[in-house]
Amino acid sequence: MLCAAIDIGSNTTRILVAEPDEGKLKKVMEQRAYTRIGQSRLDDGSIPDEKIAEVAEVVETQVRLARELGAESFRAVATAALRDAPNGKEAAAEIEAVAGIPVHVVSENEEGRLSFLGATKALGYRVDGRVAVVDVGGGSTEIIIGTVSGGVEQVRSWPVGSGQLAEDLISSDPPSASEVRRIRDRIDEVFSEVQITQPEQAVAVGGSATSLRKIVGARLEYETLERSIRVLCGDDAVEVGRQFELDPIRVRMLPTGVLILEKVSELLGQDLQIGKGGIREGIVLDMLNGGIDVSEPALAPG
Repeated sequence: MLCAAIDIGSNTTRILVAEPDEGKLKKVMEQRAYTRIGQSRLDDGSIPDEKIAEVAEVVETQVRLARELGAESFRAVATAALRDAPNGKEAAAEIEAVAGIPVHVVSENEEGRLSFLGATKALGYRVDGRVAVVDVGGGSTEIIIGTVSGGVEQVRSWPVGSGQLAEDLISSDPPSASEVRRIRDRIDEVFSEVQITQPEQAVAVGGSATSLRKIVGARLEYETLERSIRVLCGDDAVEVGRQFELDPIRVRMLPTGVLILEKVSELLGQDLQIGKGGIREGIVLDMLNGGIDVSEPALAPG
């Protein structure tokens, strides 16, 4: 069965169309639009009508493209961008009406469960012990801890994300040394009292992590994270984007995402492996139910 998963986040609205294929998820289509809901919020935190209409149009287009490919099952979820907005439910209802599919505003725990499922099933090998899945989004950061066999044990969330921090603290292109210091200080303040379970392994998912794969490879340790900051602060976003085949919009938000990942890695006492799956893969696996044996941890993207 061909399934379509749509993730409406603070920075991007993404779709994954995939189907099971010999124990793996075969990806048929992936697409994203930088809808940047988090940056559009009004003073009271609500989402403007014109932004809701823009996102609805994006989702409608994604649904149409997926139907043309033969997708039979759809699920759209909205995370912190709508969850934290006073008019988030109304926004979801408007997007539903235009796109023609239900839009679920998921809780932090449900978001964590789906991200953990998608990240751990896409590792491609059996994982023993506790795993931390780190998801740095545009408006929030989640750390989900659990085991492959037992599922999620703990979901922690903080209202700090790459898009929101970039909007608040970066005005120059590339970011200046003083801006980087201010970002580090803000992140240290947010996580100053945090203590968290030390896992045996940590996996990073989300836009910041997957973009970093193009710059420093699949493993994020102190040295590679610091190198990525030097790259991102060494030239303007358009040039860095050209060099690493990244969208300049993503490049502008990457320094803040890198610094959050650096702090979380320190808290967990683990280097971060960049995952091959995340919330959208988790949504598809959830939809498939008996279509794939989700107790088997060796699923990997095709």
